Amino acid sequence: MPAPDLLTAELTLTGRITTASNATFLGSIGDVQVVYKPIAGESPLWDFPHGTLAHREVAAYLVSQAFGWDIVPRTWLRDGPLGEGMVQLWQEQDPAQHAVDLVATDQVPEEGWKHVLEGQDENGQMVTLVHEDSPELRRMAVFDTVVNNADRKGNHILAMTDGHRHGVDHGLTFHHDHKLRTVLWGWLGDPLTTGEREGIDRVIEGLDGGLGRDLAHLLSTEEMEALATRCARLRSSGRFPTPRGEMSAVPWPLF
Repeated sequence: MPAPDLLTAELTLTGRITTASNATFLGSIGDVQVVYKPIAGESPLWDFPHGTLAHREVAAYLVSQAFGWDIVPRTWLRDGPLGEGMVQLWQEQDPAQHAVDLVATDQVPEEGWKHVLEGQDENGQMVTLVHEDSPELRRMAVFDTVVNNADRKGNHILAMTDGHRHGVDHGLTFHHDHKLRTVLWGWLGDPLTTGEREGIDRVIEGLDGGLGRDLAHLLSTEEMEALATRCARLRSSGRFPTPRGEMSAVPWPLF
């Protein structure tokens, strides 16, 4: 059976993700499973223009492609049962793997994990937020810095069976003001690797070419300028950023 045309073939809804803050549906295009977020189902936000989250999700995919790291699953805009929206290829994650976790403070793994913060759970017990110390998550942290991700929760990281890590839910990105809120703070001030710097260079080069032309249909001029500035600043510093400003540096809830 030939693959369906993902842009024009019928999109059928098969379920709804009720934990999402915006209308989010599971669907299928032929035998291809997808996630569908109609623009009409986006909840108004005080700091992001209404009706732009789907466009930001597609913009995040395009930047991910420019990096060359396959962080964001294929994402595109198209019409659907509830109007135009974002459609993304469904990813079946490995339930036995957890790239980010909350563990008892006295049980923090000694190797292979990064400590982010400590706090108390609902029972008053001390817990610690940790994440993998892996090349996949390092690249995701670089990506989040560039796209100014305001909502990198733990469950927005999909741990795949083969060890790859996908990032999803990128509606709160590309704001022209600093908005970086993430659980991936384990490499504060650490130098970027050669591969990470080369990834940023690919984005910078793309902004002067096809990537820039494509993003111009999805983001405002001010947001495009801020994106270029973030790339240049990160490339110049050559190091992972540290939290700044008065806002929270982590999303809430964390998962």
